[in-house]
Amino acid sequence: MGNAQEKPPGNGGGGTRSDSATAGSGIRSQGGGSAQKSPSAPERGLVNGTQEENNPAGVRKEQDSPAVDASYLDAPAGALPPHLARLKNEGNHLFKHGQFSDALEKYTQAIEGCIEAGIDSPEDLCILYSNRAACYLKDGNSTDCIQDCTMALELQPYSLKPLLRRAMAYESLERYRKAYVDYKTVLQLDTGVQAAHDSVHRITKLLIEQDGPEWREKLPEIPVVPLSVQQQHREKPISIELAQARAARAAQEEARRKEARYTLLKQAGNDLVKKGHFQEALEKYTECLSTKPDECALYTNRAICLLKLSRFEEAKQDCDSALQLEPGNKKAYYRRALAYKGLQDYLSASSDLQEVLQLDPNVREAEQELEAVTGLLRESLMKNAAHTPKV
Repeated sequence: MGNAQEKPPGNGGGGTRSDSATAGSGIRSQGGGSAQKSPSAPERGLVNGTQEENNPAGVRKEQDSPAVDASYLDAPAGALPPHLARLKNEGNHLFKHGQFSDALEKYTQAIEGCIEAGIDSPEDLCILYSNRAACYLKDGNSTDCIQDCTMALELQPYSLKPLLRRAMAYESLERYRKAYVDYKTVLQLDTGVQAAHDSVHRITKLLIEQDGPEWREKLPEIPVVPLSVQQQHREKPISIELAQARAARAAQEEARRKEARYTLLKQAGNDLVKKGHFQEALEKYTECLSTKPDECALYTNRAICLLKLSRFEEAKQDCDSALQLEPGNKKAYYRRALAYKGLQDYLSASSDLQEVLQLDPNVREAEQELEAVTGLLRESLMKNAAHTPKV
């Protein structure tokens, strides 16, 4: 995660707030205060927050479990001194592993430590409040999430993640007008935030139902993000995780577009076949194959068009392709038999029709074609025999 800001939170359950987290939320009005130790906080000498069984002293034997890599704790964290950076890094680690209440406690201790030490670093404090807001949101505490996001935005106006998280919290509380404003502000900073686009569309429908045609007039004023801030945000390097998430969303969106186009083209091809417009249908199926080259039905469907256009060799090739994908496809065998018939290769046509009837003896069309092909084969053999000179 890098820090908890790197992953916009969704709604989800979690543990309840610890005492120190509650105290942390009160520092907004008090302007400071020492971090209190939570009664439920794990003591030193405990393993993963619980004493080892059969070890009343709580002393861990080195051979009992392999050493855990905790080097992430010493990673630099902005302008925070080492002991506060460790708290932030530990909170990030806990958040990443779904331990939201424990992460909240670490962020609270880091916030209180910054205030006690008089650390003047708005950016670092903004991140800590925003990270703690993410924990509140995960635990379903939307009210405290909003308060922390507002504090973060006072420290760093137009910070994207606090805006997005506050919008989500407002929406969960059905405060749709405020949520709409925050989502629209987010999109001024980054038009690629799909969650904001989706929420704006959803909330717009709700507000129209709630407030009628004049719903826009009842909205709070949407702040205009200065162009300099928009430019600064666009030029800001993004994390690897965020870049991966954006790439994944783009790939999903592209896959959805391709699937929608494929479905439309295939349906259009089917409709054109029913109307007898085989050339146009062939073109639709060919476009479909550029999206899904391994779709057997496209080859058998296109083979129908090619047969109707007397392009027998191409129809045979499409049936060959279909049978490579599905060796037991009776439609491919039947249509290839028709292609062979058009090519006057009656022996191959007869073989394919017999294959169809082995797969399904009830295909009446195959029986009729086999009778016709057998007659044509007999005539062909008789003609060849008549033109063969006697020795």
